[in-house]
Amino acid sequence: MKPLARAFFDRPAEVVAKDLLGAMIVSTIGGCRTSGVIVETEAYLGFDDPASHAYRGRRHAGNLNLYAPPGPWYVYLSYGIHWCANLVTGNPAAGAAVLLRAVVPQEGVPVMRRRRGKAPDRHLADGPGKLCQALGITRREDGLLMSRSALRVGLVGESPAGGIVATPRVGITKAADWPLRFLRTTGSASGGRARGD
Repeated sequence: MKPLARAFFDRPAEVVAKDLLGAMIVSTIGGCRTSGVIVETEAYLGFDDPASHAYRGRRHAGNLNLYAPPGPWYVYLSYGIHWCANLVTGNPAAGAAVLLRAVVPQEGVPVMRRRRGKAPDRHLADGPGKLCQALGITRREDGLLMSRSALRVGLVGESPAGGIVATPRVGITKAADWPLRFLRTTGSASGGRARGD
């Protein structure tokens, strides 16, 4: 796997979100290797995006890593239940990021099954919280660059066949109609459906 350079993330979130489709995410968290192909993402544009944690420059202890130079992980707890994994993109002043929404499991499926409990295989990692649970992602990765993290993203050969569909983002109430959710038309764990965790 060819790891993504920091320059890859130094672009607008919506561009990075599309280009991450087909990339591989590999986790060695807990000493267990698990991986999956990214098939669904969402872009959050930062300062001007009402659905972003950085809307109008909001800053607090939990979101400061959104304002880091592009490339680190931004991991937060959603509704006090699910961890969500994002990659910080673009101008640090904007606080933009890409949320990883779904992967197709590749390596370590037995480990994913154990982490996910009774979830059927088709639902092991087809939502942002499920993805984090399957790969073992928690707040420990927040703020880490891939070079220092047990969680890496890279390219493996050519991008898979199939087009990219843009739809409204899922599970939000502000700017809910902005078409910033991206998924593959083939090979997607999400099946093209708009659903949350």
